[in-house]
Amino acid sequence: MPAFPEAAAEALRNAQLRTNLAHATGTIRAKRLAVVGEVEGWEDLRRAGAAIKDEVLLHLDEHLVELERNLQAAGATVHWARDAAEACRIVSGIARSHRVEEVLKIKSMVTQEIGLNEALAADGIAAWETDLAELIVQLGDDLPSHILVPAIHRNRAEIREIFLREMGGVGRPAPADLTDDPARLAEAARLHLREKFLRAKVAVSGANFAVADSGALVVVESEGNGRMCLTLPEVLISVVGIEKVVPTWSDLEVFLQLLPRSSTGERMNPYTSTWTGVVPGDGPQEVHVVLLDNGRTRALADEVGRQALRCIRCSACLNVCPVYERTGGHAYGSVYPGPIGAILNPLLQGPGHDEQTDSLPYASTLCGACFEACPVLIDIPSILVDLRAQVVDARRGGVPGGEALAMKAAARTLGSARKVRRAERIAGLVGRLDLRGRRLPGPGKGWTRERDLPQPAREPFRAWWKRTGGRG
Repeated sequence: MPAFPEAAAEALRNAQLRTNLAHATGTIRAKRLAVVGEVEGWEDLRRAGAAIKDEVLLHLDEHLVELERNLQAAGATVHWARDAAEACRIVSGIARSHRVEEVLKIKSMVTQEIGLNEALAADGIAAWETDLAELIVQLGDDLPSHILVPAIHRNRAEIREIFLREMGGVGRPAPADLTDDPARLAEAARLHLREKFLRAKVAVSGANFAVADSGALVVVESEGNGRMCLTLPEVLISVVGIEKVVPTWSDLEVFLQLLPRSSTGERMNPYTSTWTGVVPGDGPQEVHVVLLDNGRTRALADEVGRQALRCIRCSACLNVCPVYERTGGHAYGSVYPGPIGAILNPLLQGPGHDEQTDSLPYASTLCGACFEACPVLIDIPSILVDLRAQVVDARRGGVPGGEALAMKAAARTLGSARKVRRAERIAGLVGRLDLRGRRLPGPGKGWTRERDLPQPAREPFRAWWKRTGGRG
């Protein structure tokens, strides 16, 4: 992917994309504001969610060990994955051990993050997305552009064309008289997926939350496809980012109020599925949980940026962002678009990773709307500013730039009264010169190209006060 400015310029030329985005994000914003306004203690809920997440991050090692212990006690097999390649090898190995040629998938950002579909395809295993929006993206050979609504950049007419073109010959073909009515499109997707649900042996999921004290995993969704993936197959593999852990079952109360209101503008999700290991005769009889790092411990070590690991993937920040609304998600070049993607991708990969990732902290006006909307109080603008500094430092290879050297010199000068008096005398001498319209040489040339060089006072304030006693 090109750097954000180039990709954004291309997106801005697409009038249909801007129309689709403006309509969709505007609708979601209005719904969210309505249901959030019903909650008298909304700000208290936000603070509670942030506090729970911060406690988790402070004692992450302890909570993960407890989660592993309780998962194993419930009959699940726990795997640890350092990075995307290791996680993909684990999932692919489990699928190949069962000699399957296809797996079903619940909508999962983390499996997109690690490129699981492509890794499975390389091993001859087809991964079928069962979420409607993810199915649209998959059939359209496209990329997701939104955390919650991956096909937000498509309108109904475009989706109809994708279904007519791609569903024929795979499962049950799309009806020849298919219209762009949402109900008919959803019906075509159900017919396409139903036989896959009934014959699938292996399913792959993520998890919105992983409860340490019980070993329970939680998935919230709106369509019911997740519930079918979690109950019908014989084998269930869940890939879970290590930051998704919450300490206790009661902590879910906070997040199950914050998440649906912030994401879909609903009071609660239509489907909230929880499962704990293996239950004889009920649901999958082989359960695997892959706990994934993939840069999360790198983000945890960042004193400013670690708060990004509070993220519950609600997408509220995307829906209020003026940059995202005009460029869409593809311009960010990642499965995590929008303001949260602009900080999460650089934090996971580190500054200096590549030009595209380094451009993301600049994909913002720093207006602060994302911080106001975030249900767990992630100060995205402050992280963006800090990451911009990290990008600059990485590009210079740790060698201080002219601005940094100037600030250090100023700090040394202003930290000594003697040096300040000397600087004032020098400034007074310079002030006798006419500097209007002048440009500094060398490193200062770029600075004065866009700014007027200030004219120093001929007499320092202290000298004027001593001479006049403060009387003009």
